Formats: sequence, structure tokens, C-alpha cells
Amino acid sequence: MKSNTPLVLASTSPYRRALLDQLGLAFDIVDPAIDETRREDESPRHMVERLAIEKARAGAQQAPDSLVVGSDQIAIHGDMIVGKPRNHEDAINQLLSASATTVTLLTGVALVNARTGFTQSDVAPFYVTFRPLDRATIEAYLFSAKPYDCCGSLRVEGPGIALLEKLNGDDPNALIGLPLIRLARMLESEGVKLF
Repeated sequence: MKSNTPLVLASTSPYRRALLDQLGLAFDIVDPAIDETRREDESPRHMVERLAIEKARAGAQQAPDSLVVGSDQIAIHGDMIVGKPRNHEDAINQLLSASATTVTLLTGVALVNARTGFTQSDVAPFYVTFRPLDRATIEAYLFSAKPYDCCGSLRVEGPGIALLEKLNGDDPNALIGLPLIRLARMLESEGVKLF
């Protein structure tokens, strides 16, 4: 990173940490600890972008001389917003609901310059089509992958990929939780040299 401004990830997610590592930049981590409650009449897209911004701004308060990355992700099954499962039974129900359907994952990303307050944000959609799933397959997958910290109970970095028939989106990293293509452009606009 050739910019003099430190980089901070406002997330405790090990998946986002691993994704940001792929850019080869040094960064610190802070816990944004925000209220992630959906507002009344808030669209899923607006919600995920707002939460990404709020996380980045909360991180900026903890690291006032930094560029701070925030991100949030939700899954949409039909007309329902789905986050991380509350427990094993919730994970089963999430995956039964997704069986033989296409689920939309929306991943919001924000970059806040804590020095200037300048904020950039975007939402990256990603579409996953599940194959037909039965309860026995779901139980075996949950036992193997333990995806209880994953949006929609889907962890594609392992056996979860076998639950799917098709993936469609501009940035495969958005599927895991941090759209690096969009983030790279945001960082470059702040003077960060990636190469």
C-alpha cells in the first residue's frame, strides 16, 4: 500500500479478513458493534448498503486517521430477507426454503476516509441456484460444514458448493462477503496503489 493512510477492516468476520488479505495490503481489524436491525419499509438493497456504511463509520470512530472498510450481506429467499441462522433448526429451514430456487445475495461494501469523512459505497448482487435438497442432504452438509456463521447457511468455500447448480454474478468474492472488485476501485480513488 503506497498511501500513507492506514487501512482498517470494520468486521470480525474471518471470511472478510481472508478476502481482504488477497489484495496484499496491510490492515488492522476493529469490531464495529452496530445495531443491524432492519428499518421499517427499508428495501433489502438499501439496508445492506446502510449497514456497510454504518460499520465503516463506526470503525472510523475507532481509527480516526484511517481508510475504513465496512461490509454487510443478506440473502433473499423469495420475498424474505435471510441472515445467519439462529441455530441448527433455523439453518435446516433456510436451506429447505432455498431448495430448487435461485437465491439473491446482496453484499454491501463501504469505504470511509476517517480523516475527511468521504464515503464511497456500493451493493454487489450475486445469484445462487440451489439444486433440490432433502433433509438428509442438508443434515449431512450442516454436520460437515457447520455454516452457522454464514448468511443463508451457505458456505461455498467447502462442501456447500455441492448444494448448488449455478452461480451468477460479477464478483465471486461478493458471494463470500466482500466484493473486492468494487473495493479495489474505491481504494484506488483514495490513492492506494494495489500494484
